[in-house]
Amino acid sequence: MEAASPGGVLLLGAIALVALSGLPGLIARKGGSGGERLSALLVGAGALLGLVASARVLFLGRSFRVELPSPLPGGPLLLAADPLSALFLVPVFLVPALGAVYGLGYWPEAEHRRDARKLRFFYGLLAASMAVVLLARSGVLFLVAWEVMALAAFFAATTEDRQPEVREAGWIYLVATHAGTLGLFGMTALLARTTGGFAWEAPEGGLAVTASSSVVFLLAVVGFGGKAGLFPFHFWLPGAHGGAPSHVSAVMSGVMLKVGLYGLLRVVSLYGAPPAWWGGLLLLLGAGSALFGAALAAGQGDVKRLLAYSSVENVGIVTTGIGLALLGRSAGRPEWVALGLGGALLHVLYHSLFKPLLFLGAGAVIHGAGTREMDRLGGLLRRMPRTGAAFAAGCAAALAFPPLAGFFSELVVYLGLFRAFAGPDSSLLAAFAAPALAVAGAVALAAFTKLFGVAFLGSPRSDEASHAHEPGRAMLVPILALALLVAVAGLLSPLLAPGVDAAIRAWVAPAVPPGSVEALLHPVPPLASLVPLGTIALLGAALLGLLALFAGLLALRLRRASVARGATWDCGYARPTARMQYTGSSFGDWISGRLTPAAAAPVLEVRRPEGSFPRSAAVSAPRARDPLLRRLLEPFASRWARRFHDLHALQEGRLTIYLVYVLGTLVALLAWSALRGWVLPR
Repeated sequence: MEAASPGGVLLLGAIALVALSGLPGLIARKGGSGGERLSALLVGAGALLGLVASARVLFLGRSFRVELPSPLPGGPLLLAADPLSALFLVPVFLVPALGAVYGLGYWPEAEHRRDARKLRFFYGLLAASMAVVLLARSGVLFLVAWEVMALAAFFAATTEDRQPEVREAGWIYLVATHAGTLGLFGMTALLARTTGGFAWEAPEGGLAVTASSSVVFLLAVVGFGGKAGLFPFHFWLPGAHGGAPSHVSAVMSGVMLKVGLYGLLRVVSLYGAPPAWWGGLLLLLGAGSALFGAALAAGQGDVKRLLAYSSVENVGIVTTGIGLALLGRSAGRPEWVALGLGGALLHVLYHSLFKPLLFLGAGAVIHGAGTREMDRLGGLLRRMPRTGAAFAAGCAAALAFPPLAGFFSELVVYLGLFRAFAGPDSSLLAAFAAPALAVAGAVALAAFTKLFGVAFLGSPRSDEASHAHEPGRAMLVPILALALLVAVAGLLSPLLAPGVDAAIRAWVAPAVPPGSVEALLHPVPPLASLVPLGTIALLGAALLGLLALFAGLLALRLRRASVARGATWDCGYARPTARMQYTGSSFGDWISGRLTPAAAAPVLEVRRPEGSFPRSAAVSAPRARDPLLRRLLEPFASRWARRFHDLHALQEGRLTIYLVYVLGTLVALLAWSALRGWVLPR
């Protein structure tokens, strides 16, 4: 056993605290608050240790490596932390800690005696297993941690398993994640055959690219892309994120999707000179995910499903940056690598702030208004001003409004794409990806305008919305903390740039070791030398200062002046009602009807009046279903389910019949062995 460094001890201790955080609740008094508070305390303590250790690795270069003896095949268990894994560890520790505090108010045990303990146990296990995935450097350990992460996410997301739609979404997720895991098993086996072992380590200069390497890459895209929610493997994501408790949705969307992107980055980093089509494929998938996710988000009437499809769009942005970085390695253009991967890694960090903020804000809306259907909301900003202000900051960051967090990362990706198609060795795929991301951003603008405008502005559309209220302190503090981070994180980009540069060097290092000829001839430039992050941050700080000054002067003037309140101009209507305002369905109808494929068009559920004296009739709000599920996967699954049902006659339930099956199989195998030499040429 190799001794761990102090940073390694901190990280392993942090993982242990988070993993064990759910155990006290299992033995504490049922219905009491002691177990849940101790659980949140353990997650917070583990997160603090993990963030300190991750910062040491990311900014001080204190990497660590430890080998543990293992009874499993494949050699010892290898764990290591470098700046790339440390960057992904930051959201793994930060978001679950805030979510654990949020859960004290959102899912208290006094109100959820049936499932609160189960939720806390699998919540901590999910966070800890994600950290182990990021540290694993042996294929066996990686697959074990990956499976624990998948199962913990399943049990946490299906906490409300009494609801049919939650069970359905959970089973879709379980099938999707295990289909992706099969691809990762094949990928790991091929890598082991190439390297001669299960350790994920490349020789100096990286692994040579062969035909099997392309199979490894494609299996990685399927396995890791499915976990990341990359189109067309995203179909599990909206249902699972929508049906999960909101702080679980925040962890799954803000953190777990990034673990899939990390796995893809880690595997492709092992190869020295990847072919150009690897980067081209990721560019196409990334741009397609951004367009598809934004378009389907605009057609949703459910707040959490809209946010889930928005995550598909943001995963597409990160994947586009990774594809550009791979193109840069193929073409020997280090500035493409720096801008593409730098923008992708910044977006990983920033998306892990604003998307959990939006999901926690959506949970506050559900908690305060009792519904997540946009067409039943409205006027929440007056009743939930602090939640509304924080939610507005999250929406603005998701739309990359300067100078909030999402602006800086998307700017770096755009600059990389512009360089890739404007200079020598230009890439036509980069020329396609840039306008595709721009269109996706425009559609996302319409989607989030619909979300905030319909939910928080206007008048209440239902009794639930008219009686909405702010959440308690346990829920509000994490929301406001994330809102503050979203506001200042972009301005801190110059300070984060050295850590991002270290992560980029760690990604390039297996293929281009320091001191090699290629490293001397084509060094990857620092991100700050390509993008004036300091100047942009100063301009952003000045802009925020001007806005704060204007808001302060306006508030001072309103306080000193007498303000008259009256009804809004009603366009000639003497008594306007809430039904006369736009609904989310009507606002997004033009997007759903024109920018999404026909298979994704919203579906109306109509209950027509029946009989001579009908009692009721109703038309439900349009619901946009995923076209991949609706037109491809569900018909495919139904068709094969009917075919397999016909084989049910073989299951007689009698032992003698099963012995006949075994005997018949043995006879067939013996006959094949005897005749194989005659049938097949030697």
